[in-house]
Amino acid sequence: MDGGTLPGSGADDDAPDRVVLHVDMDCFYASCERLREPALRGEPVVVGMGYEPGETVGAVATASYEARAFGVESAMPISEALAAMPRRADADPDDPDAPDPTESGHYRPVTLEYYKEVAATVKDVLHDCGDVVREVSVDEAYLDATDRTSWAVAGDADAPAPSAAAGAADVRTLAEGYARHVKERIEREAGVPASVGVAPNMSTAKVASDFDKPDGLVVVPPGTVPGFLAPLPTAELHGVGPVTEATLSGMGIETAGDLAAADPDALAAEFGDRGVDLCARARGEDDREVTPRGLPKSLSRESSLPATADGDEKRSAVRALAADVARRARERGCLYRTIGIKVVEPPYDVNTRARSLPGPVDDPDLVETVALDLLEEFDGDRARKLGVRVSKLDFAAGDQATLGGFEEADPAGADDGTAAATARTGRHGRDDRPAAADANGRQDGEKLTDWVGDEGDGASGTGGRGANGTERRGANGTGGRGASRDRNRGDGEGKGEEDEGRVDEGQEQGQASLGDWS
Repeated sequence: MDGGTLPGSGADDDAPDRVVLHVDMDCFYASCERLREPALRGEPVVVGMGYEPGETVGAVATASYEARAFGVESAMPISEALAAMPRRADADPDDPDAPDPTESGHYRPVTLEYYKEVAATVKDVLHDCGDVVREVSVDEAYLDATDRTSWAVAGDADAPAPSAAAGAADVRTLAEGYARHVKERIEREAGVPASVGVAPNMSTAKVASDFDKPDGLVVVPPGTVPGFLAPLPTAELHGVGPVTEATLSGMGIETAGDLAAADPDALAAEFGDRGVDLCARARGEDDREVTPRGLPKSLSRESSLPATADGDEKRSAVRALAADVARRARERGCLYRTIGIKVVEPPYDVNTRARSLPGPVDDPDLVETVALDLLEEFDGDRARKLGVRVSKLDFAAGDQATLGGFEEADPAGADDGTAAATARTGRHGRDDRPAAADANGRQDGEKLTDWVGDEGDGASGTGGRGANGTERRGANGTGGRGASRDRNRGDGEGKGEEDEGRVDEGQEQGQASLGDWS
């Protein structure tokens, strides 16, 4: 069956409400491994790197729901994952010193080419079924199906059948039938499960796809959106991360309903224009059109951890994050010119550092080396969240800068500036002097695209930037975005985002595999 309007849909071209589907593949990498190895179905599966004997550095790319029950999460250092869930290959019921098979799981290496083959089949289905498709990542996309179906009641309008989907729908609609058709085509043709959310707008469809995972279908028809969203914790809303959630809680705002009814002036004072947008989305208002997505300007990954000053623990986390970011850059086929880190000190003091390279590179070892070098500035400081980012991406297949070229640039300080900035401004480089303004009168560090944190890390104000390329941001840096999956409610390879420098997508979620700050 092709992707045209379903027979008998009677879609009304004059219908005012869009039909937006958000398709989110469930634990995509693990699902691909189960497709290739059916014996893994129902078993705890971790896809990652660094778990083989003798290897010491690696990270979890994705963990199945069964593995998450053991406490394994995306972006976790592989050493922690193995401590939480030993390898089934090492288990032996007859050896008292070996892991218990019932307390172990399966580990598989990342096989990008295979996952891309499966993803290509999924994308073929989506583009066949959607008028417009916005690919957020390798395993997440929005579809506008307004011209393919409608919100009309399916079957007998006088005696409508009850909805078979989760969510706010009481009766079955044509939109629900079409979404089920898309979902079943993905599973039939690609062999992997997906969760689908259907709503009149993008932000609600995104919330809906997360509502009943895995393998869920949630339908939120027009007129039911505010009621569906109202009881949800603010953390479930599209665009609210841990920092924004904590700030809202401090204002007495715990649910989407609270946020929808909040004083707009108070939200604007705390979050600026973003507060107004969050309030509107909590009411179910989002007039963005589904549009194809451009290339990201940065790829990043972050991970929460119990507040700690332990240097080994922080370095282990940064190594895992660096490996994941470098892998995703290679997965995208892009080079990068800047490597940076993010350190969140308790309670929410957000600091960033970055180092520019003399030219674009694809060098995972260099990402780790630079990230660890930048982390040294925070030696002895407590951190509750760490992140690694590569930016100034280059998707053209051009010449790479060599490691030697980077080392030659370092002593002069022309592209680094870390040591020089520290010498001038003190240990954390917190310089009170204004940064240089660009041609439009904006200071470096004032643009949202300079460093976009996770869903509002830093609710107001702007950060600065040290001299010679060393970026910095204080506790009240420009509100960021993203979707931390630390709550373990997401399904991607630890969802990240792709920073396109678009304010209207300040809270867009992407993937750990192809994303930005997660």
